[in-house]
Amino acid sequence: MLLELKNIYKWVDQGGKRIFLLKDLSFKVEEGEFISIMGPSGSGKSTLLNVIGMLDDFQEGAYTFLDEQVHSMKDKNRSKLYKEYIGFVFQAYHLIDELTVYENIETPLLYKNVKSAERKALVADMLDRFNIVGKKDLFPSQLSGGQQQLVGVARALIAKPKLLLADEPTGNLNSAQSEEIMKLFKELNNEGVTIIQASHSESNAAYGSRIVKLLDGMVDNS
Repeated sequence: MLLELKNIYKWVDQGGKRIFLLKDLSFKVEEGEFISIMGPSGSGKSTLLNVIGMLDDFQEGAYTFLDEQVHSMKDKNRSKLYKEYIGFVFQAYHLIDELTVYENIETPLLYKNVKSAERKALVADMLDRFNIVGKKDLFPSQLSGGQQQLVGVARALIAKPKLLLADEPTGNLNSAQSEEIMKLFKELNNEGVTIIQASHSESNAAYGSRIVKLLDGMVDNS
């Protein structure tokens, strides 16, 4: 098993009241799965992905990733685990404005201390795979939304993650670009990458091998 969440609670305090973002949520993911998480806005999809991606903490429950107890790890070790095994594609891209397309894609390799020659080869391969070779020296502000998302996906994949998390990965793309990204995800999944995507789109969700529905921060088994 790749990961397991057990009885996860996450809340925020607002005006003396507890607002639950995730409520008694339990969830298992086997290696090689392609899971689509669906649910209305505010159901907890992004929060769940952020918890799995170790970007967000939670107040109660247990999280095991590759037999490591994430909930009891120090931040530094958690960050190392995340950088080693997880790629994240965000709806809002989260590219670094001051870096070129080439440098944005290269960033995860710097964290992993990959040697210069290998970095060059890997980045060249990604630029080629996504047909963005001609854009490598541009900055994010010079790209269209679709191009920025392709750069975001390339950056998430370059370090060959075991787990790819995608939060509404095609939210800002046209239908042809969306289909391109989803086919790529399917291809990656066939190559062994485990994928968890949050999506509003029925057609995107259908690419997954399993659909998990969320409602009010809980898995909806109805």
